Amino acid sequence: MADPTSQSNYLSIATRHLSLEWTLDFLTRTVCGTAVYELDVKGDKVAEVILDTADLVIDNIHVDGRSVEFTLGAEHAVMGSALHIPIPCPAGKGTSVKLAIKYETTTDGTALQWLDKKQTQGGNFPFLFSQCQPIYARSLVPIQDTPSVKFTYNAHVTAVLPILMSAILVSPPSTGPPHDGRKIGQDEVTYIFQQSIPIPSYLLAIASGNLRYRPLPAPKGKDWRSGVWAEEELVDAAEWEFKEDTTKFLEVEEKITVPYRFGVYDLLVLPPSFPYGGMENACVTFVTPTLLTGDRTLVDVVLHEITHSWFGNGVTHADACHFWLNEGWTTYVERLLQQILHTPAHRGFSFLIGSKKLYDDLKLYESRPRYQRLQIAFENGENPDDAYSSVPYEKGANFLLHIERTLGGLDVFLPYVKNYVQTFMGKSITTQQWKDHLYAYYREHGTRDNVEALDSIDWLAWLYGEGLTLPVPVEYDVTLAHESNLLADRWNKARTATNLQELFKASDLQELDANQIVVFLERLQSYPALPKHHISFLGSTYSFATTPNAEIRLRFYEVALLDPQSDAAREYAVDAAAWVVGEEIPKGKGEEGRKGVVKGRMKFCRPIFRALYTVDAELALETYRRHKLAFHPIARNLIEKVRTGGAFMIGS
Repeated sequence: MADPTSQSNYLSIATRHLSLEWTLDFLTRTVCGTAVYELDVKGDKVAEVILDTADLVIDNIHVDGRSVEFTLGAEHAVMGSALHIPIPCPAGKGTSVKLAIKYETTTDGTALQWLDKKQTQGGNFPFLFSQCQPIYARSLVPIQDTPSVKFTYNAHVTAVLPILMSAILVSPPSTGPPHDGRKIGQDEVTYIFQQSIPIPSYLLAIASGNLRYRPLPAPKGKDWRSGVWAEEELVDAAEWEFKEDTTKFLEVEEKITVPYRFGVYDLLVLPPSFPYGGMENACVTFVTPTLLTGDRTLVDVVLHEITHSWFGNGVTHADACHFWLNEGWTTYVERLLQQILHTPAHRGFSFLIGSKKLYDDLKLYESRPRYQRLQIAFENGENPDDAYSSVPYEKGANFLLHIERTLGGLDVFLPYVKNYVQTFMGKSITTQQWKDHLYAYYREHGTRDNVEALDSIDWLAWLYGEGLTLPVPVEYDVTLAHESNLLADRWNKARTATNLQELFKASDLQELDANQIVVFLERLQSYPALPKHHISFLGSTYSFATTPNAEIRLRFYEVALLDPQSDAAREYAVDAAAWVVGEEIPKGKGEEGRKGVVKGRMKFCRPIFRALYTVDAELALETYRRHKLAFHPIARNLIEKVRTGGAFMIGS
C-alpha cells in the first residue's frame, strides 16, 4: 500500500542519490539552485517520474540530459502539487534514470523558517533553519516525500553565513576558522556536504546563521566524532550543557544495539522558535535553547534524539501510519538507558512523567478517538501533524514495556532489541513486518512459552484500541516520586491554612531535582485548584514564577490556570501569555539583563495557549495574533487548531 501522504510514484521508480547545488538568499528568503537525482526503476516500462512539491517555482527539467516539458498537478491543501516529469524513453525494471531540476523555494513553504536578526540570540545576523518532518521536505526540494524511500546525498551550498546540513561537513572544516576565515554576513562561501548513509526525506535538513563550533571530548577507540554548534553568543553555554553526557550516551547506546553509523554526531542549538525539543536530523540533531538551563537537568532530551540514530534514522517507519515504530521504540530504549546510566527507579520515574502527558493527550483526542490509536489508518491526503501528540511516544513505549514484561523481562527481551536493529537497519518497515519479525525471532531463538506469551497479548487493543486508558494497567517504579507526592499532599491539605510562611520554605525543594519538581507540580494538578494566595506563595517561595527552567514554569502555569474561573487564573493568565511570547518582565534575582524569548517549542506553547483560551479567550487571541510570525509554521498550524469545548481557537 502506498504512503497516503505522498503523490509520488516511488513504488515504480525510487531515488537512490540526490545532488544539491544551492544558494541561500537571506534578502529574498529563498533557496535557489539545482537538484540532480539518480533513480532506480522498479516497475516495467515506467514512463514518468512523479515527485512531491509544495510552494516551489520550477524553472526547467532535464531527463538523462534532455530537456523535457513537465506539469504540476492541482494543489492539494496538505500534499501540495504533484510534479509530473515524462521519461522520453520508458524505462525498464532494473535500469536507472538521471534527472536534473532547476528551481527555487518561496516564502510560503512550511519547511523553512527565515528569522530576522532580532529573532536570534545575538541580534546581529539573520538565521535560517528547516524542519522537514513529517511531510515538508517537498517545500524545500522536489522529492519523493515518504520515509519508504531512502537515498544518499551530497550538497554544495553557498551563503554569506555559516551552514550546516544533515550530512558530514567536508569543507570548510568545522574545526577551522568560522566561515572559512571570510567576513561573516558579507562574503559568500560554498560549503560542501556528504551523506553516505541512505536517509528518508524528512531527515533532509539545513541551518545557516552566525554559528560557532565546539568539539566534544573524543572517546577512545571510536570512529565517530561529536561537537556542539550554536550562535556565537550561546556556544560556550551550549558546550558546557552537553559536554558531560553526549558522547557517553552514544557509547552506552552502542552497547545494546550496533555501532553508530553516521560518522558525526553534532548538536545544533537553534533560535527559540524551533517547534520541538529536538529533531534527530542525521549527523546533526537540532535542539531547542530551552535545554540550556545551566544545570544539565534537561540533557535527557539529547538521549532521546541520539536513540533515534538507531530507531527512526536506522530502522524507519514506512509511512505516517506506523510513526509509533519510530517514537515508541525510541522512548522505550531511551528509558532503558536511564536504567543503565542511573537506576531502575529512574526508568520507572521517566514512564511516570510521560504518563501524565499521555493521559492528557488521550483526553484531548476524546472527540477524535482514531488519533488515540497507535497505528492510525490515515486517509489519503490527511495531515499527519493533526495527530501529533505524545500517544505514539508514550503508548508505544508502554506497549513495548508490556511485551518485555510479558516475555519475562529484560534478559529475554534485550537480545531481541539488538536483533531487531540488526535485521532492519537501513530499511523502512510497517507494524506488521515488526510483529512478524518478533514472532519469528522467538520461534527460532526462544521457547514455546515465549511464543505463548506473545499470543496472550491483546494486539488489537494495543494497536487499534481507543479510549482514555492503556489496554492493560502498567505499573512503574515510583520510588523517586515519593517525596514529590508527599510535598504535593502537604500543599493540598494546607489549602485553608493562613500561616503558609510557617508551613513551607524554599528548602522544601532542597532534595528534589528538576524532574521531581515537575512531578510535584503535576501531582498538584490532580487536586482541586489552590486558592490565589497559595499559588502566589508557591510561585514566590519556590521561585516557580521566575524560573528559567521552562519545564517547571510550564507546570507552574498549569497549576495557576487549573480553574479557568478563578481569580488566580485570571491574574496568572497575563503572566503566562507574556512568558510564552517572550514579553515577560524580569522579576527574579539576577534576571535584570536576561532577555525574554518566545517559547516556540510546541510542548510549551500549545498547552499555554490552550489554557489561556479557556481563561481569557480575548487575551489568548490578541497575544497570539501579535506574535504569530514568531512561531514556526508547524507550530502556528497546531496552535490555531487548539480545541476547547470542541471549538477551534482560530477558525478551522
